[in-house]
Amino acid sequence: MMSPTGCDTFVVLNSNTSGGVIFGKNSDRPAGEPQEIVHCPAANNDGSSKLKCTYIEIDQVENTLEVILSKPTWMWGAEMGANSEGVAIGNEAVWTKVPDLESKALIGMDLVRLGLERGKTAEAALDVIIELLEKHGQGGPCSEDGNLTYHNSFLIADSKEAWVLETAGKLWVAQRFTDGFRNISNCLSITTGADRVADGLKQYAIDNNLWNGEGELDWTAVFADGCPRGRFNQGRDLLCRLSADKSFDVTSMMKVLRDEDSGICMKLDSPGSITASSQVSLLYSDRPCAHWFTGTPDPSVSVFKPFVFTPGVKISHHTVAQAGEREHNLYKLHKNAVKSKPSVLTQLRAMEDISVTETTNFISNFTPESSLSELDELFKDVVETEVKFYK
Repeated sequence: MMSPTGCDTFVVLNSNTSGGVIFGKNSDRPAGEPQEIVHCPAANNDGSSKLKCTYIEIDQVENTLEVILSKPTWMWGAEMGANSEGVAIGNEAVWTKVPDLESKALIGMDLVRLGLERGKTAEAALDVIIELLEKHGQGGPCSEDGNLTYHNSFLIADSKEAWVLETAGKLWVAQRFTDGFRNISNCLSITTGADRVADGLKQYAIDNNLWNGEGELDWTAVFADGCPRGRFNQGRDLLCRLSADKSFDVTSMMKVLRDEDSGICMKLDSPGSITASSQVSLLYSDRPCAHWFTGTPDPSVSVFKPFVFTPGVKISHHTVAQAGEREHNLYKLHKNAVKSKPSVLTQLRAMEDISVTETTNFISNFTPESSLSELDELFKDVVETEVKFYK
């Protein structure tokens, strides 16, 4: 197992925001690995069929939910995303004392996508991930070059609560949060007081001489193996400071994801990993949710583009890699513009500010009589405006 080097996921719950639950993630991946933004409609499936994930086939379910995903082009799974029921999920690589599986199984990104496709609430998505983890395990290369493998932690949020799920092989613990804020990074972070725990966890720790069986088992102290905590601590401090006045909003989360001093924003010239794509989600139970994705590397020089699930929603072909290609068109144009048209990025940031204001105002003023149809091509229009600026 190679040591993980990136990703940070955050949530600020209703108690500390100006409205709604706000989720965010920076997906840090090996430099040069593109991430596409993909929309998958809800589907009715043959319940007896099989589903091919990144490496293995599993049983398909009869109904899958509509999802929007940010995913590396080479894999089936997703680094992060949201579904039409208002659930958002992101995962992190973690380093544990449980050995890797020698065979290929599900990878963490498969579990993110499966949780979104099958879970109508945060806890339902949690149940999906746990069930599949225990049945199939986690294993196999997590990078395109095959050199990176890891176990996973997950932050799963909806409009009412968030769950942190941390895993080591098929073992896991989960903790529920209904107020305040929470973040995860490349380290185990649950100690004692987990709300849910895998059967056999304590016995495994005893049998493998990780714990003497006395007192309450401290998950992180027993199972963590060299996990770096620097970005986790700095991310927690950022959330604490920016949400202290209980007015944390979408722009606040974008500020967190663009923070360079903490290392949360991994720049294009960072050694090793870079922030390949970023997501911010605004989650409500009584009105539409909104989701912003960059689909391009380094949020400090990228644009967050808004997406809302509507009956006639369309996304742009510019964020999806064409058959046989690794890079989608927006990725290619952005890569060139960062070098040759830096002034354009300033203009696009102004467009981002307008789109955030207009989208959040639409949602704040939404009533049962409001029509979502005017947002059908919201994401598509903003992407295509960005493309025009780059050409």
